[in-house]
Amino acid sequence: MKKIAILGSTGSIGTQTLEIVDENNDLSVTALAAGSNIELLEKQIRKYRPALAAVWSEEKARQLKERVADLPVEVLSGMDGLLAAASQGDADMVVTAVVGMIGIRPTVAAIKAGRDIALANKETLVTAGHIIMPLAKEKGVKILPVDSEHSAIFQSLKGEKKEKISRILLTASGGPFRGRKTEELRSIRVEDALKHPNWSMGQKITVDSATMVNKGLEVIEARWLFDVEFDQIEVVVQPQSVIHSMVEFVDGGIIAQLGTPDMKLPIQYALYEAARLPLSGSRLDFKTLKQISFEAPDMETFRGLKLAYEAGRCGGTMPTVFNAANEWAVGRFLKRKIGFLEITDIIDASMAAHEVTENPSVEQILETEASVYEFIESRWNV
Repeated sequence: MKKIAILGSTGSIGTQTLEIVDENNDLSVTALAAGSNIELLEKQIRKYRPALAAVWSEEKARQLKERVADLPVEVLSGMDGLLAAASQGDADMVVTAVVGMIGIRPTVAAIKAGRDIALANKETLVTAGHIIMPLAKEKGVKILPVDSEHSAIFQSLKGEKKEKISRILLTASGGPFRGRKTEELRSIRVEDALKHPNWSMGQKITVDSATMVNKGLEVIEARWLFDVEFDQIEVVVQPQSVIHSMVEFVDGGIIAQLGTPDMKLPIQYALYEAARLPLSGSRLDFKTLKQISFEAPDMETFRGLKLAYEAGRCGGTMPTVFNAANEWAVGRFLKRKIGFLEITDIIDASMAAHEVTENPSVEQILETEASVYEFIESRWNV
């Protein structure tokens, strides 16, 4: 029986992970952590009977504790709760599916506790890849990607040696505004940005896909996951979301992973550490698939991708600035406080104002995040 803890259990990745638990009788849940949805979390606790549950708000945790008082489950709150869910008990693997830089410290705690990581929190490697990857190697912990693109690369590399990689071809759908120019994006509303053509995801990642910031975050994440240089990572727009990513090797051969846009495959592949198991769901029908097309990304219109490459190449605390500024801006956009194009304006301004710290500690990364928020709020009074 494989025991897993899920951080972000009420979100898109978390709920799909639990669906995979439902389909397999050799997985059990030791801990669940969520943000604020205690109604769903209570249902999950009653169904999966974890020993520990955590919710961010202390008041929500108090309410949850009352609701599950009839069950033998420990209920905790805040960062202490996340850290406990990540490291306490006897889990074999931690699924890190929380959104944002809040995932850094729990991931570090899980690695130090010897837990393998099914990584769905890209911000952890974007901001702290220089800490996470060496620590995982030191502790003998596996980092298994859950993002569809990184899972595709991971699958394409199976049986191959890292030094044989020529290029990673990271695919992007192009989002809902593919082909539009800057002037056409000025009047974009929240509802427009949340209509992804292929994938069903949480609000933040859907907006990130619309700006192509998400692809930029994935570029930085890929640099750490696969130990390659930024010049070896090329983004290719593949609008049908059939090819999830590709690897080109030194002999010119290219291996790609194809499938329907379904996150359950990469989640299950990570949970079972690259083993192939039966999985329910739709399958690609090549008899009806009319085309698989490719385009170059428009980095002038979708500046988030260009800024991500700049931040990644700069290194140090600059990727933290890129990520933190985006988190702040997307939050305000979703609340209709700023316009769509202001998201990348805010990222650009924050990066331009930042003085880089090389090889930052976790504390310095979190201090940088706070300083970015302070800078933005001094400029954008919204």
